[in-house]
Amino acid sequence: MALLVHLKTVSELRGRGDRIAKVTFRGQSFYSRVLENCEDVADFDETFRWPVASNIDRTEMLEIQIFNYSKVFSNKLIGTFRMVLQKVVEENHVEVTETLIDDNNAIIKTSLCVEVRYQATDGKVGSWDDGDFLGDESLQEEEKDSQETDGLLPGSRPSSRPPGERSFRRAGRSVFSAMKLGKNRPHKEDPQRQDEPAVLEMEDLDDLAIRLGDGLDPDSVSLASVTALTTNVSNKRSKPDIKMEPSAGRPMDYQVSITVIEARQLVGLNMDPVVCVEVGDDKKYTSMKESTNCPYYNEYFVFDFHVSPDIMFDKIIKISVIHSKNLLRSGTLVGSFKMDVGTVYAQPEHQFYHKWAILSDPDDISAGLKGYVKCDVAVVGKGDNIKTPHKANETEEDDIEGNLLLPEGVPAERQWARFYVKIYRAEGLPRMNTSLMANVKKAFIGENKDLVDPYVQVFFAGQKGKTSVQKSSYEPLWNEQVIFTDLFPPLCKRMKVQIRDSDKVNDVAIGTHFIDLRKISNDGDRGFLPTLGPAWVNMYGSTRNYTLLDEHQDLNEGLGEGVSFRARLMLALAVEILDTSNPELTSSTEVQVEQATPVSESCTGKMEEFFLFGAFLEASMIDRKNGDKSVTFEVTIGNYGNEVDGLSRPQRPRPRKEPGDEEEVDLIQNSSDDEGDDGGDLASVSSTPPMRPQITDRNYFHLPYLERKPCIYIKSWWPDQRRRLYNANIVDHIADKLEEGLNDVQEMIKTEKSYPERRLRGVLEELSCGCHRFLSLADKDQGHSSCTRLDRERLKSCMRELESMGQQARSLRAQVKRHTVRDKLRLCQNFLQKLRFLADEPQHSIPDVFVWMMSNNKRVAYARVPSKDLLFSIVEEELGKDCAKVKTLFLKLPGKRGFGSAGWTVQAKLELYLWLGLSKQRKDFLCGLPCGFEEVKVAQGLGLHSFPPISLVYTKKQAFQLRAHMYQARSLFAADSSGLSDPFARVFFINQSQCTEVLNETLCPTWDQMLVFDNLELYGEAQELRDDPPIIVIEIYDQDSMGKADFMGRTFAKPLVKMADEAYCPPRFPPQLEYYQIYRGNATAGDLLAAFELLQIGPAGKADLPPINGPVDVDRGPIMPVPVGIRPVLSKYRVEVLFWGLRDLKRVNLAQVDRPRVDIECAGKGVQSSLIHNYKKNPNFNTLVKWFEVDLPENELLHPPLNIRVVDCRAFGRYTLVGSHAVSSLRRFIYRRPDGSAPSWNSTVRHLQGYHGLCNGGPFSCPTGEVVVSMEPEVPIKKLETMVKLDATSDAIIKVDVAEEEKEKKKKKKKKKGTAEEPEEEEPDQSMLDWWSKYFASIDTMKEQLRQQEVSGIDVEDKEEMDSSEGLKGPMKGKEKARAAKEEKKKRTQGPGPGPGQGSEAPEKKKPKIDELKVYPKELESEFDNFEDWLHTFNLLRGKTGDDEDGSTEEERTVGRFKGSLCVYKVPLPEDVSREAGYDPTYGMFQGIPSNDPINVLVRIYVVRATDLHPADINGKADPYIAIRLGKTDIRDKENYISKQLNPVFGKSFDIEASFPMESMLTVAVYDWDLVGTDDLIGETKIDLENRFYSKHRATCGIAHTYSIHGYNIWRDPMKPSQILTRLCKEGKVDGPHFGPPGRVKVANHVFTGPSEVEDENGQRKPTDEHVALSALRHWEDIPRVGCRLVPEHVETRPLLNPDKPGIEQGRLELWVDMFPMDMPAPGTPLDISPRKPKKYELRVIVWNTDEVVLEDDDFFTGEKSSDIFVRGWLKGQQEDKQDTDVHYHSLTGEGNFNWRYLFPFDYLAAEEKIVISKKESMFSWDETEYKIPARLTLQIWDADHFSADDFLGAIELDLNRFPRGAKTAKQCTMEMATGEVDVPLVSIFKQKRVKGWWPLLARNENDEFELTGKVEAELHLLTAEEAEKNPVGLARNEPDPLEKPNRPDTAFVWFLNPLKSIKYLICTRYKWLIIKIVLALLGLLLLALFLYSLPGYMVKKLLGA
Repeated sequence: MALLVHLKTVSELRGRGDRIAKVTFRGQSFYSRVLENCEDVADFDETFRWPVASNIDRTEMLEIQIFNYSKVFSNKLIGTFRMVLQKVVEENHVEVTETLIDDNNAIIKTSLCVEVRYQATDGKVGSWDDGDFLGDESLQEEEKDSQETDGLLPGSRPSSRPPGERSFRRAGRSVFSAMKLGKNRPHKEDPQRQDEPAVLEMEDLDDLAIRLGDGLDPDSVSLASVTALTTNVSNKRSKPDIKMEPSAGRPMDYQVSITVIEARQLVGLNMDPVVCVEVGDDKKYTSMKESTNCPYYNEYFVFDFHVSPDIMFDKIIKISVIHSKNLLRSGTLVGSFKMDVGTVYAQPEHQFYHKWAILSDPDDISAGLKGYVKCDVAVVGKGDNIKTPHKANETEEDDIEGNLLLPEGVPAERQWARFYVKIYRAEGLPRMNTSLMANVKKAFIGENKDLVDPYVQVFFAGQKGKTSVQKSSYEPLWNEQVIFTDLFPPLCKRMKVQIRDSDKVNDVAIGTHFIDLRKISNDGDRGFLPTLGPAWVNMYGSTRNYTLLDEHQDLNEGLGEGVSFRARLMLALAVEILDTSNPELTSSTEVQVEQATPVSESCTGKMEEFFLFGAFLEASMIDRKNGDKSVTFEVTIGNYGNEVDGLSRPQRPRPRKEPGDEEEVDLIQNSSDDEGDDGGDLASVSSTPPMRPQITDRNYFHLPYLERKPCIYIKSWWPDQRRRLYNANIVDHIADKLEEGLNDVQEMIKTEKSYPERRLRGVLEELSCGCHRFLSLADKDQGHSSCTRLDRERLKSCMRELESMGQQARSLRAQVKRHTVRDKLRLCQNFLQKLRFLADEPQHSIPDVFVWMMSNNKRVAYARVPSKDLLFSIVEEELGKDCAKVKTLFLKLPGKRGFGSAGWTVQAKLELYLWLGLSKQRKDFLCGLPCGFEEVKVAQGLGLHSFPPISLVYTKKQAFQLRAHMYQARSLFAADSSGLSDPFARVFFINQSQCTEVLNETLCPTWDQMLVFDNLELYGEAQELRDDPPIIVIEIYDQDSMGKADFMGRTFAKPLVKMADEAYCPPRFPPQLEYYQIYRGNATAGDLLAAFELLQIGPAGKADLPPINGPVDVDRGPIMPVPVGIRPVLSKYRVEVLFWGLRDLKRVNLAQVDRPRVDIECAGKGVQSSLIHNYKKNPNFNTLVKWFEVDLPENELLHPPLNIRVVDCRAFGRYTLVGSHAVSSLRRFIYRRPDGSAPSWNSTVRHLQGYHGLCNGGPFSCPTGEVVVSMEPEVPIKKLETMVKLDATSDAIIKVDVAEEEKEKKKKKKKKKGTAEEPEEEEPDQSMLDWWSKYFASIDTMKEQLRQQEVSGIDVEDKEEMDSSEGLKGPMKGKEKARAAKEEKKKRTQGPGPGPGQGSEAPEKKKPKIDELKVYPKELESEFDNFEDWLHTFNLLRGKTGDDEDGSTEEERTVGRFKGSLCVYKVPLPEDVSREAGYDPTYGMFQGIPSNDPINVLVRIYVVRATDLHPADINGKADPYIAIRLGKTDIRDKENYISKQLNPVFGKSFDIEASFPMESMLTVAVYDWDLVGTDDLIGETKIDLENRFYSKHRATCGIAHTYSIHGYNIWRDPMKPSQILTRLCKEGKVDGPHFGPPGRVKVANHVFTGPSEVEDENGQRKPTDEHVALSALRHWEDIPRVGCRLVPEHVETRPLLNPDKPGIEQGRLELWVDMFPMDMPAPGTPLDISPRKPKKYELRVIVWNTDEVVLEDDDFFTGEKSSDIFVRGWLKGQQEDKQDTDVHYHSLTGEGNFNWRYLFPFDYLAAEEKIVISKKESMFSWDETEYKIPARLTLQIWDADHFSADDFLGAIELDLNRFPRGAKTAKQCTMEMATGEVDVPLVSIFKQKRVKGWWPLLARNENDEFELTGKVEAELHLLTAEEAEKNPVGLARNEPDPLEKPNRPDTAFVWFLNPLKSIKYLICTRYKWLIIKIVLALLGLLLLALFLYSLPGYMVKKLLGA
């Protein structure tokens, strides 16, 4: 029954404004949404619905009021419309247009149009479609496809449905309409909805959904929240948080590993670089490389930490390159790079692999980049495992720009920026000194000072800056800014701002705030730079009372959750990108501190008075330690309400009025109802009156509040920044709803309910509506004066994000199909993360609320509630989720005391009602309390409506009985040292508690007990209690004979409530058993299966309650079992157990286990194995299969766990428990019949066609039903194209075998040899190939496949899913099928030649044809499901589960392993099973298992190499060797240790004879050899050989890819493929194999074809069946019934672990294991995989000439430019083998002539393209270390100086494998040849052998750009050592085969050795004419001088006539 009111429009309104409507019926009001800026017509178009329980009476009224809405003041009434419902009751549908009346009952012009419908009980009401209730809006709603709406709400007649469903639709309607139309959900749900089932089974929903679908495509049906539809929406209580423990501050293990590979393009000439790696404060250095600016290091560093995540992720990783560092001087910094650990951890796989870090110089920010360092950086926490890309020979030329060490989305060109952190002022600081000194001072001086000297310190990117100290001030004013300079965007996520107290002894932190830069900036294309404030941030930390040694000081450092408000700080942050070209710029990055311009007080928002109200409805579960003193609760917000130690709080005045506001303020205050001016005398009451607790039970107490509930209220003043919180709340609401929905979907998938995809569609629909709603709400008051830039930008970006999320959700909704649910669920999880990120507001406003329990005036325990969750708003979406609701709070111990088990015990449980809002909005602050109370106020508040009460007295109370049906629990925590527990459950409800019985020694107790709580008194309205009962707390304990019970976990439940007037009948009753997750701290600790019902005791007393049947089991005493309707329905099942054996049993109480037995128990029944008489001799059981019958629930999800316990039988009938294992889910052991004869046969066929289409169009005449698998080539195809590319339609993949082609090729080769040179790589010579060629080829294939996978974007998980869903999918679409086939193919085959992934690659990648093996980048067992195909391994545990996470792990608790298996089936066994041929009843379902008698096996272990070993020596290296243990055999290969190597290549095989089952666990360890002391274990790996040996996957010896009888690919197995095939067919009872005509074999109904001949060593061909047999084996998984994948020839990669560092990988080991039973023919000799020996070569380099060398010197005499040129060259490293030519002196043109020969002998590994050097690392080294370096020849030109160091002019580095071909002449030789800007053909000296030409030499100029500094003509000639010996040459120009002397110009000499020559050449030649001119001029001058000298004498003579 329901009344629906559709309010259409209100017209003829006056003026313009925001309108809101309020519709009231039976005292229950709904508000419409607010229509903004309406003129004369308000178009509401909204539907309201009241579910009604009793028929509507004709006299009842409906009232609609229209208001002018105001955000600040109360709404102003425009008019009212009242209507008597008589006509509605008669006609059920009325439409009215009517004018309104005002307050004085006068009619006004405004009129409204409304439609009212009433649907009576009997459902006789005429045809009403949901369509017309929804109005036509559903059509215009953002073009929603009509299909959705119809799918949800079909227009079918309600009367055609059973009643339960009808109510479902009705419930649905309000939800859907609210959802669809984006309307406000009503404020309160009507309490009187009795007709509604509270839990609808999902199955009903499904039928319903199908019927709702009305023949629509089921793929478009969606179900919105089931919870919203079917359970009464909780409206007065908010959900309690079940996880208790703060996990933030707890330290954990971390390991940072950094490999520095090489550096390139370092700026500087001829430097000696060292790389320094720092993490936090730890520094490590690489070795020094001399005279190179592209050094190669390949050094590995590991840093271990044990700190909390917060500290860890803020540590800075800094990589810097230092030039010429030595013992005496620290060297000069070239450049550095820094990023924080958190950035690395946030990367996929927590690592950067082979990336280039860009170096920049922090002291010179205008300089640009200083070079690159290539490195790997990985951060591993405990339990993370990192998938390192496979370490192979890295040959690909590095694209530096494309592989920079930067997270995704960070631009490569980062710019320098300044970060301004402006610190304005702080408030509310606590006192930080003892008051003793202060009192002394006061006595002398008479003044009282503030006891704190604060300053602010800011940490960012490894630097810190601090403000000045403000002496003794609780409200310091700084107005300073701290300026950091760093690259932008910075790679450090957080900035830490700390207020500290300056002290003479040591400064301590007062409070810490972290600014997360990701939250205050946005890097999108419409993003914004980091910006913040000016805004207040709140700081939390330890309690405020000052003690000298504060145990919670860590909290003030920002570690862990603060337990009290410390202070708030006003700050702002801005970023300015620097223009580095600006000359005025200071170029250093030192932190600066300067004055900042102060900001006005009001910039952070107008001060408003806020009002916080709280009512304590219940306080129970008070820890007994606090039970004997009186208890009081204190609520604080900021320092308000803190009576005890909030001393320093400012007595904040009421907000100052600004002139002009006066009258208005008064008006408002008087106009509001009857409040009067109560602000002045409303003193806050912040704590409850003290009260003595009463006993609940032996652990807990409670406070007897009964009907009188104490209240608190606090007035406080804060800047009004509610909008921020409102927006966060809206996003939070959307996120909560999404999370709830996703959990539903996951639950549905987990419990295999049908149609999870519909629920997911509903979830996505809600998400898109929620996003849409945000857009309309958030845009409200933007013009706020106190809106910071961040507010505006964040709003814009939130709106953009949510808009796009809404659209994505909508498009995703259409893609949700049955098989894609899981993927889409993963995508939705990303939405959830994003929403949570957006909801976190970086600028705080109102501080959080703390609730403290005080015992004896000491603070004992607290809870912290975010203020935004309590904030009131009239718009429902903006309302905090706990505002005006009863919240269950669990108080916890503060700080470190709350870690570990102390933190799990509840200190107190409160039922607390809280409301926070503006004082002026406070008229509704009691609205959410359970009804039925009277207020008690203080004297002055009497009669004032809005004056808060100090307590509430409940007049209404109801009597109830609670029945707790405790059925069972599973996977509990092991609390005793035996590894078991003695669990009992304690159930708490209000202030009563009861316990179940204790069940001894089990982790899976089945209590099957009903607990009855009588005389429960609950206060409030009955109806509300029905919808919102209090929660039940269930705690599980372990009973100890001594001491108190140990806590094992806790969970919450809500009872199902039955009112006195309801019938106890379906669908609601009896309740169903449900699983409740048990938590212990933050960790899950099992599940509880139980049901709870709360039954109201009516007037007739308990007689009305459903009867309780008394105890049925007499032996259980007075315990009542769970009644029949609730306990699960049972059927008879048989459990068959395969007992195989016990392994690795450890000692029990120091005694060895000798005669063990296994007991299996399930649901009270069980079976025992036979006794093992002598565990040492034979640990296997002699009776293999036993069974027992047991009653199990029909519903598989309710199956109880099965317990496996191992006991050791001792003398005199004693026995001790060794260990136990609980199989928590039997589902994987339930026998499910294969359908028909073969498992989904048609899908198999389809797979087959997918893998191998018929290659020749099927030329064979196949009998029907045969599947032909061809291995034969049709035509000799070119080697490369063996894989035909798959397009969307074809299914064919053609496999080609090799043998046939080889011949053809060879013939062709012979023909071709004479004709022309072949461009492609020649066929590798068979004699050259060895096992390593095969290995490296395989690795390349593997990497190629990984790359392909990345490209195709189908990740591995999806492929696995495709595998599993193939069978279910039904006909796939063509494209998908081809894709699946392609993926399958890719996984299954490692194709010959280029892997299947590369078939479609461009053909330039020519690959030589080499047979390959499969390289697994992980353990083999993880690929083959642990080899548990029929034999399972169960770990036996003993001892307590570790409490703290560092405690005992499962590894440490393991005391052995039980091997066996289970099979569960319903009792009459299907006959077809028992009738099968050869059925042996003694083995039951375990037919065909091998015997478990001891068997001798030859185990052959091949260890290939190790990678990334953890360094074990101080020098950061290790000296590893292999140690192998199997049973009593212990091989230590100590003499063959490999010196100073973290990536050693072992290449060894070891043979061990072992006998299973005694010796089956193989341990391969890597030890570090030490000269003195014991060798350290680096890491070890364990392999269970037995499971491999017996597995159907045949892991004894891998099946090779091709069969050959000689060469590197020789067949290793003593059994040939045909013998293996015959044996498999026999064991699996498969028809076959039938070999016949050659090249063909038939197995079951599959025909395999392939080559029929094999070639022996001498090239003779013999006929053979082995190729086709091998082909059948490689496709064994396709054989019906018995088929499974056989293990191929492989190498597995196993992580090495060290027990001292559990969970953190210490490196990886590549190996494989072969096993051969000794009773079979012996295998051949082991393969030779010894490491390749490097080949000896000699490189002869002749330097002929140089040209255009830059002229560096000025001539001594003439000032002319010249250079004294010589050329230096080296191959291995400058120190080792540099060689210099003689000097060409005095080159005036840059030309030099040398004719000089260098000789470089070297050892070279062709496979890895590396030169191998062995040398002692230092003079103290014990032995030589082997280094592998790239083969690079360096040539440099120098200018020789005699008195100063030689000047470096230029260099070139030639990689001998690929260097540019030299130019023919000096003219053609350009700089671009070396920089790679032009395409020059690359040559390899190993192929060409002899190369001559001109190469450019480069250096960098001041601007850091390359410039050409010379050219060199050289000739390179490579010979092997043997050739070099036969044909020797001399060094330089010496014999034998001397070079002629260079023809140098006469000017090439040294001036001071040949002075005459100098005169002749330097002076005569050049200055001849000049000298003649000077001589003539001198003569002239002489004549003139003589003339002047003698002139006077002559004059006198002449004049005097003498």
